[in-house]
Amino acid sequence: MTTRRVCLRAVPAAALGLLAPVARATEPPAEVRAALPEPRLQGTMRFRWLGLSIYDARLWRPGAAAPLSADDYAGRDFALELIYARRLSGEGIADRSIEEMRRLDRFDEARAEAWRAAMRAAFPDVQSGERLVGVNRAGRGARFLHQGRPTGEVAEAEFARLFFGIWLSPRGAEPALRAALLGTGG
Repeated sequence: MTTRRVCLRAVPAAALGLLAPVARATEPPAEVRAALPEPRLQGTMRFRWLGLSIYDARLWRPGAAAPLSADDYAGRDFALELIYARRLSGEGIADRSIEEMRRLDRFDEARAEAWRAAMRAAFPDVQSGERLVGVNRAGRGARFLHQGRPTGEVAEAEFARLFFGIWLSPRGAEPALRAALLGTGG
């Protein structure tokens, strides 16, 4: 059986009006509860590309912490939960992540290949309904889980800043997605 790949390129989904609100989750998954004290949902959004639902994104923060902002996300602990709406290859997710990280900042090819390899190891192929969670460990890097099971970690703050910046940086390609996740409305 071959794994079908969805190529997410070219036109930002927001420009096509393909981002949609998602019903707010009432309870965080167990891995988010384990990673954050009293996790609180900050924002959520469904990401679509060319009319296809790709994933629902949910941003969780520690309950006692002030809301995250686009300016301070890298220095804060949080979890980003992606619930996939379709089958995607882990390799494709990793490759696309590197492309999006390069939109945010420059880094050399050796670092790109090391990060790509780490993500390929951490991101399994996903099926519809499966969940990947990335936990930002402020100043220490990122930890990844699939369906609640740890799959990998990149212990570099710069990696985490750029990886989570795909969704949260002011320079990211999807301002409507960022606004929905951060709860800024625009």
